Amino acid sequence: MASNWDSLDPQLRESVQANVELYERVRPALKLVTRDVLLTLRDMLKNSESVPLFVTGRTKTVESFREKISRTEVPLEGGPRVLKFPDPFRTLNDMVGLRVITKLPAENAAVANLIKRQRQLFDCRGDLEKDIGSIESGTYGYSSRHLILRTIQNESVKAYQQVFNPDIPPNGSYFFECQIRTVFAHAWSEIEHDIRFKAEDPRAWTPHFDRQFTATAAMLETVESAFADLHERYEEVRGYWDLDGEGSMPLTPNRVRDVWRTLLPHVDRKVDDDWGWAAELLAAHGLNKTVELAGLLSANRITEVRKALDHRYSPGPDRLLDDLLLWQYGTEHIDLTAEAPDVAPHPRRDSLQRRLKQIERYRLTNS
Repeated sequence: MASNWDSLDPQLRESVQANVELYERVRPALKLVTRDVLLTLRDMLKNSESVPLFVTGRTKTVESFREKISRTEVPLEGGPRVLKFPDPFRTLNDMVGLRVITKLPAENAAVANLIKRQRQLFDCRGDLEKDIGSIESGTYGYSSRHLILRTIQNESVKAYQQVFNPDIPPNGSYFFECQIRTVFAHAWSEIEHDIRFKAEDPRAWTPHFDRQFTATAAMLETVESAFADLHERYEEVRGYWDLDGEGSMPLTPNRVRDVWRTLLPHVDRKVDDDWGWAAELLAAHGLNKTVELAGLLSANRITEVRKALDHRYSPGPDRLLDDLLLWQYGTEHIDLTAEAPDVAPHPRRDSLQRRLKQIERYRLTNS
């Protein structure tokens, strides 16, 4: 399969070749522009809340430039094909291209908004969410945020403009492209681009490849969603330990329920949604803040309690919380929450005392 350049009408080649030769001459100065905006962007993002995995930049190669400006199209009014980019230095925005690679989809928007706020450095002239496949079309692909940015009074750009045309006063204004995408979308797009668009032999293709790309894109969306949910849950759990924020929230019945279901979603109530009993048990020991419940529900403590009491049935929240408090407070828990010793019968006191003896034996044999 011939390239755009190889297929180009001889009458159009002269114009394309002239632009290619100009690009070869100015590209060294343009590489310095790429380096300048790349370092600026890295410095801008290194202290942000959503620090990207990495930021890269490239100046379009001469071969890639020639291939792109050799594209043709049929005019609206008909007639012979014409160049799609007859004035590439004025219309192309991707001769300098930057990529910001993030971990999670939500970080794409955060990074884009941060860049767009730096109005003293860049003027955002375009912001487009490009995707191959979308919810609206019912297809799968990868998504990438594309910003078209214009530099403002940039000295590297002025030097480039002097090389490009020394007869025109330089203004330091230059358009370039910045793509923002997740590491998952980046990996998918790089592999897809190599196979679909950069294959050495375009004949080496089968429709099965299309199916595989669609399948992997669907998996990619699922994985990104799972990691986003995981990150959201992590941030929620981390907040439980913030004494100036979520950690200080009072333990109402609903709050106890929400914290429990976040930390121990696999141990839930099967009957009703009333968690007043749990708030009362905790309050008996003066536990009335979220951070105190988070500390009690330690994974290591739960493991030890399960080993010590060797439950015949997997305990629900009622039993497990009771056992955790018994493990933590011993006889104090019995005295605060069970029947008085002189009250008969006292089934709860008997049960708690029996379980406490199991805990004590376990501690003796595992100390």
